[in-house]
Amino acid sequence: MNKLILINLFFLTIWSCDGKTMNKSKTKQNRLAQSQSPYLLQHASNPVDWFPWSDEAFKKAKDENKPIFLSIGYSTCHWCHVMEHESFEDSTVADLMNENFVNIKVDREEMPEVDHLYMSVCQAMTGRGGWPLTIIMTPDKEPFFAGTYFPKTGQGKRPGMLQLIPSLANAWETKQKEIQKSISKIQDYLIQINTSTPGEEWDEAMIKGAFTHFASSYDPDYGGFGRAPKFPSPHNLILLLRYGKFYDDPNALKMVDTTLHYMRLGGMFDQIGLGFHRYSTDKRWLLPHFEKMLYDQAMLSLAYIEAYHLMDNESYASVAREIFTYVLRDMTHEDGGFYSAEDADSEGEEGTFYVWTENELVDILGKENGKIMAKVYGFKDSGNFHDEATGQATGKNIPFLSLQPQKDLIKKLDIKADKLDKIINESREKLFKVRETRIHPLKDDKILTDWNGLMIASLARAGQILNDEKYINAAEKAAEFVNDNLTNKEGKLIKRYRLGNAGLQPHLDDYSFMIWGLLNLYEATFKTEYFSRAIDLMEIMVEDFSDEDGGFYIGSKDAEKLMVRAKDSFDSAIPSGNSVAAMNLFRLGKMTGNTKWTELGEKTLKAFTEQAKQSPNGFSFMLTAFMFNQKNSKELVIVSNGLDEKTEDAIKRVKDTYAPNMVTLFKDMSKPSLLEKIAPWTEAHSLMDNKPTFYLCEDFSCKRPTTNIKTVLNYLNE
Repeated sequence: MNKLILINLFFLTIWSCDGKTMNKSKTKQNRLAQSQSPYLLQHASNPVDWFPWSDEAFKKAKDENKPIFLSIGYSTCHWCHVMEHESFEDSTVADLMNENFVNIKVDREEMPEVDHLYMSVCQAMTGRGGWPLTIIMTPDKEPFFAGTYFPKTGQGKRPGMLQLIPSLANAWETKQKEIQKSISKIQDYLIQINTSTPGEEWDEAMIKGAFTHFASSYDPDYGGFGRAPKFPSPHNLILLLRYGKFYDDPNALKMVDTTLHYMRLGGMFDQIGLGFHRYSTDKRWLLPHFEKMLYDQAMLSLAYIEAYHLMDNESYASVAREIFTYVLRDMTHEDGGFYSAEDADSEGEEGTFYVWTENELVDILGKENGKIMAKVYGFKDSGNFHDEATGQATGKNIPFLSLQPQKDLIKKLDIKADKLDKIINESREKLFKVRETRIHPLKDDKILTDWNGLMIASLARAGQILNDEKYINAAEKAAEFVNDNLTNKEGKLIKRYRLGNAGLQPHLDDYSFMIWGLLNLYEATFKTEYFSRAIDLMEIMVEDFSDEDGGFYIGSKDAEKLMVRAKDSFDSAIPSGNSVAAMNLFRLGKMTGNTKWTELGEKTLKAFTEQAKQSPNGFSFMLTAFMFNQKNSKELVIVSNGLDEKTEDAIKRVKDTYAPNMVTLFKDMSKPSLLEKIAPWTEAHSLMDNKPTFYLCEDFSCKRPTTNIKTVLNYLNE
């Protein structure tokens, strides 16, 4: 058993529980009422004397010689709501917390380095992690106890707050020697996992190792990987799409095809209001965890767009458009930035906003269409939505599309296909209008730079592939929002914007994801200001976040000092900042012709060689970056006198070709261009016969230039 797990178990079993129960006190607004974080604001009326993460809190803890109770979560976290209601809203628990601790609340989405560091402690000490994350630590931020959700009173082997708090307080008073030993072991562990030792060059065996893992855990019936719960993890699907293309493996494409197909049919997709919920609690993608995250919409739309681009399956383009409809309708600030999330809970219960009874459908749609839609959406008399605590059917249903082929459903309903499609579309609109009158889940309306970068990357890519200017326009407007509201005078990024206020130190993901968005915007518009801005941000990122041994830290060199400077490389719900950084560096190397970026990309890979070889499936996007740099990598420069109709048609035909390992630059000879300054290797590229001219290169060794677009397409399809 892990030594840190033994430490946690040791304290849980030996600490006495002799604390006294306090009288209940009157609730009032605490310091969190001044916060801009929706998550912290949710706790502003708790009787707990919460502090935000601040010098004031740590000074108080030191002055009073009290341990710190650190609670980390996020606004749309269901179990965070449960613990708040059961424990933090309870005056008895709050009095015990206030007497024995200095209490700090942290929004994990605003402070990812703090969250990552202490989550790694929790995982090491308990064997698992999750939110709410509970850490007990010294005034010097040194953790010595970790856990997740704790109820008010004990449940089975899980201690309750009324038992835990006196135990922790007693340990602080009487077990300092054991606590210091624990801290020392934890610090050694943190140093070990956050220290990079440059490894060997990456090789294709690692790509194939990841594929083998995904193939072995793939569910051939409903798609996805592993057992329930199932997470979408779209970056894994993007790797498999490219693997299938470059290694000519139809099995990889089949895994993606099945997964994307069944995810859209299931209740994990909001069949009424569109967009994806967080994950599925079952293997069929039926029962979701209902929160909706901006980053899931961004990454899933990227996966569906790429699948459409490669497979030419129009249904995947349709799903991407549905995701964008949801985001642009419900998750977009009037000035262009994107909100963070929507809650799983409404009216105090998870999923209430999203579920229906068959009688509701009949009342809204009429008896005939209501009965039809109940069958289309897989409704049951007893309900297909079960109470999480009891497992009993609730009589409520989550709409999902029948898993039986549509032709069988048409036959069963004795209806023509076009009539059924009309009923489905019209019914969905009616149900959506009715649902809009319900009490909505909380919207987390903070605008985060990193997640906006992901959404910009997806919209810009979709604009190219779907040839739809509205998506490019939305991406440009969001990029302008970030430039105007989330960038300081020195050109550095800011973490969070809400209600006219921007603040917080940026993190690696803010730079990595925004650079990704800007590079995609350049290739969608060929406006060099996006290309130039991406380079400027990369220069800052390297200066502020890089480790001399390779890779990048989560926090900048100017960030608050924690026990260690944390580094993250594993892809989880979204790709890690280091994975995206590697891809950006390789793209910039090919776009600028400056080998320093490529060398930094290779150095980033080598920083994580050993971890990636041990768990290649945890590095899927970094493997995609490696593949980008190694497999069929190309540079295309298009030279023209402006963007006339013929040139635009040629560009469209290039973009219609699936070539994910290619960068494309446009040189406009009709006006002075910044391109030659930031990509000097394009200086010699000129027009032939005053016609649009194409230079297709591999590692900057260019084929004979041509004015024939068919020749270019033949090269790309080789």
